[in-house]
Amino acid sequence: MLIWFLPLFLIFLLVGLPVFFGLLAAPGILLFLNGQEKDITLLYRNVYNGMDSFPLMAIPFFMLAGELMNKGGITMRLVEFAQALMGHLRGGLAHVNVLSSMLFAGLSGSAVADTSALGSMLIPAMEKQGYSRKFAAAITAASSVIGPIIPPSGIMIIYAYVMGESVAALFLAGIVPGIMVGLGLMLMVKFMADKYDFPVASRKYTWPERGQASIKAFFPLMTPVIILGGILVGVFTPTEAAAVAVAYALIIGFFVLRTLTLKDIPDILTRAGLTSSVVMLLVGAAMAFKTVVSLSHAPEQLAQFILSLSENPLILLFLINILLFVVGMFLDAGPAIIILGPILGPIFISLGVDPIHFAIIMSVNLTVGLATPPMGLVLFVASAVSGERVEAIARAILPFLAVEVVVIFLITYIPAISMTIPRLTGFAN
Repeated sequence: MLIWFLPLFLIFLLVGLPVFFGLLAAPGILLFLNGQEKDITLLYRNVYNGMDSFPLMAIPFFMLAGELMNKGGITMRLVEFAQALMGHLRGGLAHVNVLSSMLFAGLSGSAVADTSALGSMLIPAMEKQGYSRKFAAAITAASSVIGPIIPPSGIMIIYAYVMGESVAALFLAGIVPGIMVGLGLMLMVKFMADKYDFPVASRKYTWPERGQASIKAFFPLMTPVIILGGILVGVFTPTEAAAVAVAYALIIGFFVLRTLTLKDIPDILTRAGLTSSVVMLLVGAAMAFKTVVSLSHAPEQLAQFILSLSENPLILLFLINILLFVVGMFLDAGPAIIILGPILGPIFISLGVDPIHFAIIMSVNLTVGLATPPMGLVLFVASAVSGERVEAIARAILPFLAVEVVVIFLITYIPAISMTIPRLTGFAN
């Protein structure tokens, strides 16, 4: 009977129950009906235990660093830098949108923060230049999924926590896939710009002007260098790196750029606290949900079912990508990783797939799910920022989703895309 927790959870999602409550209610009800009252106590105790982790402290720190940089005007400097490089192209602001997301990804690692921060600036600017509002919102949402792929990444921290992998290895493995997603989106923008005669954002900047824009963006762009460099040389752990990122953002905002004031801090802490609490509660609930998964023996049954379909790893990887894409339409990436990672990871590792490679396949696929209808979180954020209906954005985003799906399959079947940098740096075999 306990195996029915997953269908019941999906029903709760369909009727509109928040994911956090669905993750706890579905297994709780079935444990009660099954007469396992003691396990109900274990279930809810594990909500706290799931959050009580030193590695997970990196998530609120990275979110706080992103809020500090956004409030301190650093996001605007990144946009100006991107415009200096690409604003003169046809469809320039759309290209700027994508490049800004790639740069912002190195600061916050959050798709939601990317959509909110960049969307509030670029969507009105794109609409003013003649782009439709739904297109502007769609390219913002599509490019925001780069945030959790290029390091630092909250989703990869969660995966490393659940599966016992190296955070540094996952960060390094995400660099090339994240760049590929960005370049793929730019190619689609170029195709659409030529077809629909998109406007040019600005005149072509001179090299001295580009140099000046680069100087303004220098300190923000040093953030991922400090984070990754410190982790790779062993100066600090990923959690300590996140705290260093916060200190760096404070120093830049207060003393270098002088764009932050003490009056800004309460609002920044509130926003970062609210965002972090949502993520941490979801992680805690998902870890409790994982307890019932193990009690139900669902992993073993699912493993037997998957292996009965085919013994060819290439076919199974194709099927799992389809499964993850569908899951991403309904479930946030963090809970999906915690629930499905321990089930699917060991199956594919036993088939010879490198654990870091599978981690990237899963993380990128579920990250793209943040922008897929009907439940993609960044679609709703883009809708709130732009004032456009979610349905309209969902239709406009389809060409960009197609590009991202192609990248997912390239990552899946060409392991060198994600594994080369970890291998060169000694973090993978």
